[in-house]
Amino acid sequence: MDIEAFNEKLSARDQKICHLLMTTINAHFLEAESKIWHKHPVWFLDGNPIVGYSKLKDSIRLMFWSGSSFEEPDLKPGTGKFKDAFIRYTSVDQIDLDDLKRWLEKSKEIQWDYKNIVKKKGRLDPLKGVKV
Repeated sequence: MDIEAFNEKLSARDQKICHLLMTTINAHFLEAESKIWHKHPVWFLDGNPIVGYSKLKDSIRLMFWSGSSFEEPDLKPGTGKFKDAFIRYTSVDQIDLDDLKRWLEKSKEIQWDYKNIVKKKGRLDPLKGVKV
C-alpha cells in the first residue's frame, strides 16, 4: 500500500487532513524516501525516520521522530526513551502551515539516530543539530 492508498481509506475529514500533510511534507522533502512503515505513512532521510502520521480513534497524529528537541510548544513530547513529539488534528483548519513548514525544516537540521538504534542495542545518539 502506498501513502495515497492509506489516505483514501480514511473518512472525508481525515482525508483532507492527511492530503494536506502529505503534499506539504512531500514538497519539503524532495530527497526523502516515503513509505508505509509499521502501517503508517513515514518519510525517511538517509534511512532515518523523520516525520509521519497515523490515524487515531479521534484524530490524525503528526509525529516527528526528533521533535522533542525542536523546542516547539505546540508539539507534545512522546513517552518513553525516544525523542519524538507530536500534534493531533481533528480538522484541516487546525493545521498552521507556517508551523508545519518550520517543524519540517527543523526535522532536517535536528535528528536523533533512529536508523541505528537496534545496532546500538537501544541506545539513541544525536545525529545532527541536537543540543545535548
